[in-house]
Amino acid sequence: MMKKNQTLQIDEALQAFDFGGEVAGAVRYGSGHVNDTFAVYVQKEDGSPLRFILQRINTSVFKNPHALMENIVGVTEYLKKIKLEDSKTNPQKILYVLKTKQGEPFYQDIDGQAWRVYNFIEDTICLQSVEKPEQFYNAAQSFGLFLRELEGYPAETLHETIPHFHDTRNRFINFKEALVADTLSRAKNIQSEIDFVLQRESDCSYLMKLLDAGKLPLRVTHNDTKLNNILLNPQTGKGECIIDLDTIMPGLALNDFGDSIRFGANTAAEDETNLSKVSLSLELFEAYTRGYLSAAGNVLTPMEIQCLPWGAKLMTLECGMRFLTDYLEGDTYFKIHREHHNLDRCRTQFKLVTEIEKHFTEMQEIIAKYNKF
Repeated sequence: MMKKNQTLQIDEALQAFDFGGEVAGAVRYGSGHVNDTFAVYVQKEDGSPLRFILQRINTSVFKNPHALMENIVGVTEYLKKIKLEDSKTNPQKILYVLKTKQGEPFYQDIDGQAWRVYNFIEDTICLQSVEKPEQFYNAAQSFGLFLRELEGYPAETLHETIPHFHDTRNRFINFKEALVADTLSRAKNIQSEIDFVLQRESDCSYLMKLLDAGKLPLRVTHNDTKLNNILLNPQTGKGECIIDLDTIMPGLALNDFGDSIRFGANTAAEDETNLSKVSLSLELFEAYTRGYLSAAGNVLTPMEIQCLPWGAKLMTLECGMRFLTDYLEGDTYFKIHREHHNLDRCRTQFKLVTEIEKHFTEMQEIIAKYNKF
């Protein structure tokens, strides 16, 4: 049940948009942990139904909704133009932002809350984990195509909605600061985890140094390439639409590739406490690599392709560092559901890092196998 004041906020937000019919209601939707999401049910004049997605933007995370929505509107309109030029594209599968009655990309209510509306992509499914390699291959094709379609978009015009989000070098600095502060005196009990990070300090700068030297290009990247951010066709399993564009920013293609591997090729849950269950599935890594390279085409440079395993390693290491940093700081960023939850998450990521390091040569061989450019 929604609280009365929240219901009033939703009603106020709904009145700011023209949905092309009578709004029958709005109900909480999905399982996202950042923004508040609602499905809006609309009846058109001819009696046919429509659905939209209404979201209250979490301005504690995304502090500048104007910049955030400027990114999203720019990218979605760019992609819409490209996709509509392809006669095979179903227009109903193209994501767009519904403007307010005043022509704005979002509505700010009397309490300062920011609300936005997307069209609802019907007849699709969303998976929370990889059940078979074909699904991971299809996801890889979607993200590879996403990279290719946005190759011509000027990355430098995008705002950093979360500064230094995938700057692993900066994440290491944040970790060191949290370690020095040690506000809850937790460091004394996690020396092995601390040592794990400290031993890989130089790794944290590897890709950033290549970027600084101009050896890696800055691209338009999604920065949250989990399987559940792709809407799939329930019959074919193919990707229909990529969603959750809040972290669309300038970044490295390697990070998008790597975060997908971190999330999808791990044989265990992200917070698995039995580390013997945690390993890297080379079968899933190969499925993703094959799909990603086939869709991205010749967009990727030779250096980017060479560094793809580094993307997997560093996104996993970075994620583990973030969990460990939050644990040291008192679990203030990630939601926890049990004592030491962030520490468990950190250990899972670090175990996966060791698995990636163990299979690094095999990963390179798989990439070489599917590198046609």
